[in-house]
Amino acid sequence: MEEWLRQFSPITQAFMGTCFTWFLTALGAGLVFFFKKIDRKVMDGMLGFAAGVMIAASFWSLLAPAIDMVESRGGIAWLASLVGFLSGGLFLWCADKLLPHLHPGFPPKEAEGIKTGWQRSVLLVLAITLHNIPEGLAVGVAFGAAAAGHPAASIGAAVALAIGIGIQNFPEGAAVSVPLRREGMSRTKSFLYGQASGIVEPVAGVLGAVAVISMQPILPYALSFAAGAMIYVVAEELIPESQAARHSDIPTIGVMLGFAIMMTLDVALG
Repeated sequence: MEEWLRQFSPITQAFMGTCFTWFLTALGAGLVFFFKKIDRKVMDGMLGFAAGVMIAASFWSLLAPAIDMVESRGGIAWLASLVGFLSGGLFLWCADKLLPHLHPGFPPKEAEGIKTGWQRSVLLVLAITLHNIPEGLAVGVAFGAAAAGHPAASIGAAVALAIGIGIQNFPEGAAVSVPLRREGMSRTKSFLYGQASGIVEPVAGVLGAVAVISMQPILPYALSFAAGAMIYVVAEELIPESQAARHSDIPTIGVMLGFAIMMTLDVALG
């Protein structure tokens, strides 16, 4: 896999990796052709799993390489990771306050961001799209970091991150399409809305790769920024949503499994 990918530019690698994550979002949205409703416990388990993947990816694929890079240059290892991490969280906090969106399972009156008259379907798509910006960015930055030739970053690690992000995108696609179908929207239209939430990932991935390739000194900050943005999503949205129905053992097991699988992928492939 690594040798095959080396024939492509890092930007093309990032585009391919994020197209894969988009494809799995669409695959999850495709569940709407088979189910009109997904059991709440199953969905909570999948949300917990997604949270576990993102927590593990934030450290193993992003923060740890960022710290190693700064240390190898003789810099203050904790400073770049701290600044980047908090900046990523601040960016998502601002986007959360400004971008109109509605989390799955919530009534329209609880939509967040600037108040608008947009339809519930659009607000649901925007909620998942908000998740996918840091995920696409993380994959793009990972491939860009591998191109920089630093020992702490490799194509294998970037591939592992893309696989992990893709796996956890599966329930996110379903989290949009299935509720829309349950509300009476056609299967095809529900699917199109569900997969649309992943379109932003290739865009963010390519931008992330271009940024770190053209400005390599910002690489540790970019890796940490993506980690902070992903942890914000986990803490602010995924875990609270998965625990809302009060059967906490299922999403907790999901978190553990997601973390374990992402950690294994990163260590094995990275």
